[in-house]
Amino acid sequence: MYLQSLCPSLSLSLSLSPQRHNHNQLPQHQMLTLNLSCPSSPVTFSKSRHQLPPINASSSPSSSLLTRIQTHSYPLPQEPTSLKPQISSKFSSFTRIHGYPFGISSKETKPMCQIRDLSSKISHLSKTCGFPSGFGTKPKSQIPKAASESNPGGEKEAAVSKPKATTVRLALIFGLWYFQNIVFNIYNKKVLNVFPFPWLLASFQLFAGSVWMFILWSLKLQPRPKISKPFIVALLGPALFHTVGHISACVSFSKVAVSFTHVIKSSEPVFSVVFSSFLGDSYPLQVWLSILPIVMGCALAAITEVSFNVQGLWGALISNVGFVLRNIYSKRSLQNFKEVDGLNLYGWISIISFFYLFPAAIFVEGSQWVQGYHNALAAVGKPSTLYIWVLLSGVFYHLYNQSSYQALDEISPLTFSVGNTMKRVVVIVSTVLVFRNPVRPLNALGSAVAIFGTFLYSQATAKKKKGGEKKD
Repeated sequence: MYLQSLCPSLSLSLSLSPQRHNHNQLPQHQMLTLNLSCPSSPVTFSKSRHQLPPINASSSPSSSLLTRIQTHSYPLPQEPTSLKPQISSKFSSFTRIHGYPFGISSKETKPMCQIRDLSSKISHLSKTCGFPSGFGTKPKSQIPKAASESNPGGEKEAAVSKPKATTVRLALIFGLWYFQNIVFNIYNKKVLNVFPFPWLLASFQLFAGSVWMFILWSLKLQPRPKISKPFIVALLGPALFHTVGHISACVSFSKVAVSFTHVIKSSEPVFSVVFSSFLGDSYPLQVWLSILPIVMGCALAAITEVSFNVQGLWGALISNVGFVLRNIYSKRSLQNFKEVDGLNLYGWISIISFFYLFPAAIFVEGSQWVQGYHNALAAVGKPSTLYIWVLLSGVFYHLYNQSSYQALDEISPLTFSVGNTMKRVVVIVSTVLVFRNPVRPLNALGSAVAIFGTFLYSQATAKKKKGGEKKD
C-alpha cells in the first residue's frame, strides 16, 4: 500500500517459473520473480533458492522510485569471497530475506523512510526471527541451547556433586565422633586403672573442655555468646544435672568394664520416657513397647557380666538419670536463649559444671590424691606417660561431645539417634578388643538385645515427632 502511494499505477505480480540467465550461465532451476510495474520504471527482482543472481532493472531518468532507492547506500554484510563477484547491486541485501521485498516481513512493516536503516539490522533480524542470512549463521537464541546440548549432564553432575559433598562431610563428622569417643574411653579407663580417683579425673576433663572453649572464643574460631545474668541463672540447673551424669559415669568406668557401662547407659531411653511421662508428655504404644527389649537386654547383660560391681551398675544408672534430667530441664529453662548454638551452650555448661564438681571432688577424695599419684607413677613407670593419658582423656572428652553437637546440627534427630546407637556398638567392640575383657555368650546376647531396643526406640520416637509436626 505504501508503494502504491508512491506510484499510483503500480502493479505487483509474483510468478514462480523456471528461468535461465545466459549472462551468468546459471543452471536451470525455479525462480521466484517479483514484477513491479510503474508507467516509467519497471523493476524486476529475482530470488534463487540456491544462489543470488544479479538484479535486472531498467529505468528511465524519470524513475522516481529507483532514484529514491539508489540515492542511499546499503552496507552489505560480510560474505564469502566466492559470492562477491555475483553481487553487482546494492539491492542484493534486500533479496536475502526470503522473498520479502525491501526487508518487509509478514510480522512487521517498515515505512520506506526506514529502508536506510534496514541493511544494518538484517543480521539482527535474521538471528532473532530465525531467518537465515545466507551465511549459515546460527541464531543467538540457539547458542545457549547448543552449549547445554554439548554438556547435557552438566546440571545433573552439579546436582549430584552437592549431595556427595554433604555425604562426605557427614561421614567425616561421624568418623571423628566415633574415633574421639573410642580414644576417650580407652585412655579414660587406662588412667582409672592406675589412678582410681574418678572425681579428680572428671573434674580435669571438665576443666580441659573449659580451656578449649576459651581458646576457641579468644581466637574467634567460635562466636562468643552474649552473657547475661538470666542466661547464667538458666544454666545452673542443666549444669548441675550434667555434673551428676558425668561423675556417675566416671565412677562406673572405674568399677566395671567399659563395655558393661555402655550397655547399661543404653537404657537411657527408659528413663527419658518415664520422667517425661511424669511431667505430662504422652507416648504412643510403640514407644513403650520399644523400651521392653532395652530393659530385658540390660538385665541379661548385668547378670552375666564377669566384672559385675554394684557401684558400677548404680553409677551407670544414675548417669542416665542425670543426663535425662539435664535434657528435660534444658528444654524448659533455655527456651528464651535459642540464639545460642549447641556448642556454646555445652561450653558454658562445662564451665559451670567444673565449679560444681571440683569442690566436691576435694571433699570426697582429696586426701587420697598424693598417695594415689605416687602409686600411679610406680605402676606406669614414667610420669610423662601418666600425664599424656590424663591429657588425652580430658581433651577427647570435650572433642567427642563437640563433634556430637556438630553432627546434631547437620542431621535429623532420628539419624543422630541411630548414629549414637551404632557408636555404642563400636565403643563396646573396641574396648573389648583393647582390654581383652572376657565376654560370655549370654552377656553378648543381652548387650545386642539392649542396643537393638535402643534402635527401635529411636525409630518410634521419630515417628511420634513427625506426627506432632503434622498436627501443628
